[in-house]
Amino acid sequence: MITVKAPGKLYIAGEYAVVEAGYPAILVALNQFVTVTVQESFDYGSIYSKQYQENSLYWKREGNNMVFDNRDNPFHYILSAIRLTENYAQSLGKQMRCYHLRIDSDLDSPDGKKYGLGSSAAVTVATIKALCQFYRLSMDKNQLFKLAAIAHLDIQGNGSLGDIAASVYGGWIAYRSFDRQWLKMARRQHSLAELIDLSWPDLQIELLTPPASLKLLIGWTGSPASTSHLVDAVGLKMSNQRQGYQHFLTESKACIKRMITGFHQGSLTLIQKEIRYNRKILRALSDLSGVQIETSLLHKLCETAEANHGASKTSGAGGGDCGIVLIDRQINAKNLLAAWQKAGIEQLDLHVHHVLD
Repeated sequence: MITVKAPGKLYIAGEYAVVEAGYPAILVALNQFVTVTVQESFDYGSIYSKQYQENSLYWKREGNNMVFDNRDNPFHYILSAIRLTENYAQSLGKQMRCYHLRIDSDLDSPDGKKYGLGSSAAVTVATIKALCQFYRLSMDKNQLFKLAAIAHLDIQGNGSLGDIAASVYGGWIAYRSFDRQWLKMARRQHSLAELIDLSWPDLQIELLTPPASLKLLIGWTGSPASTSHLVDAVGLKMSNQRQGYQHFLTESKACIKRMITGFHQGSLTLIQKEIRYNRKILRALSDLSGVQIETSLLHKLCETAEANHGASKTSGAGGGDCGIVLIDRQINAKNLLAAWQKAGIEQLDLHVHHVLD
């Protein structure tokens, strides 16, 4: 039996701008995981998730094709990951086999709370990793990212794929998104094996080392948000506000570049300054688009942190989910956390995860 896991993520800065090719963001991988196991079967295959027990999926082989018994299922990202990995395996001459695939996630709470930690990206990455081991496919992190990015993009249709990068590489990363229009054309011109070996225009992934004094606090507002819907909504509004949107993109890129310099220099002060500026330009984008990014509870989360010497902002698409605080670890955060608890904000006791393999 093969067992692999992939971590969830949080955006630190650069949201919304990062969906445009060549624009950077900073993310962190967290120690909450999607775990996938694969066990060979000789009669039928299955896909089972503890989170979706009533929707377990059964299938059989007809030649090299997977034939499913269930038509309506919640496993779209898993199925996309399977399809692409098996296409890749077949291109290398591998014989298709049956197997039982088991998925378990601790990215959401046991009672179904959605924390916005990138479960769809993590399950995509973990599924591909597991099947690569099952079919004995040699794949480095760059190739894994590219295959998972294609599988994820086929389902979601938008987004930067930064959450895929966090799940693949772990730790703190600076991520610059690739040209999705180029990828669309390249898929018609190259095989999958060729495609994941090519250099993708604008794609850049850099591992960052945080200052030793930096401590990350995460607060959850109890209001789940849909990243794809919010990104779509902002994109639709910004189509009529090109000048304002371009200004936002320019400012975001400059902000993230300065923040990356802060990591290179080990300067918590510079990183915190740019976190605050990133929050400012995201609020301006919200005003310009009419899409609420910083909800009232996220505002409370941020202002409470600022009152207690932390630099804070929304994480990801906003509209609910999480906010983050970067604070000097020597500062006692007891008052901050007490204020969060009083306001109904849940601290998520999570830590940075570094991918070792």
